[in-house]
Amino acid sequence: MIGIFIALISGALMSIQGVFNTEVTKQSSVWVSASWVQFSALVTCLAIWAAFDRSSFSALLKVSPKYMMLGGLFGAFITYTVIQSMSALGPAKATMLIVIAQLTVSWLVELMGMFGVDKGTFSVRRLLGLLVAVAGVVIFEWEN
Repeated sequence: MIGIFIALISGALMSIQGVFNTEVTKQSSVWVSASWVQFSALVTCLAIWAAFDRSSFSALLKVSPKYMMLGGLFGAFITYTVIQSMSALGPAKATMLIVIAQLTVSWLVELMGMFGVDKGTFSVRRLLGLLVAVAGVVIFEWEN
């Protein structure tokens, strides 16, 4: 149950962050905004680490495979693409498409057992769920 609650908070925070970042971009530039987002995230993470965690950063040297360390690189481009999509499409449409893309790619990662994820089995029920989500986007955006 706690996982569901945290996931819902995550989705809400991502949507609000996208709106904030898009507005900052309008008043500066996309890379200034993205840099600020990443910098303020770093400061926040370091403050929380200093207050609650204090585990050694040397553990990062032991991460294997090394390509798993590219999350921050993805984060920079996630920030950029969210800002650009929200600016072009508006928050609701952009968020719906982002969520559909997340669901599709994460399911494919699971089905193929990529990146160390346990390999899942294909399920018609999950495919139908994905198609219902896509239909939901179409219905949500349908104009008379």
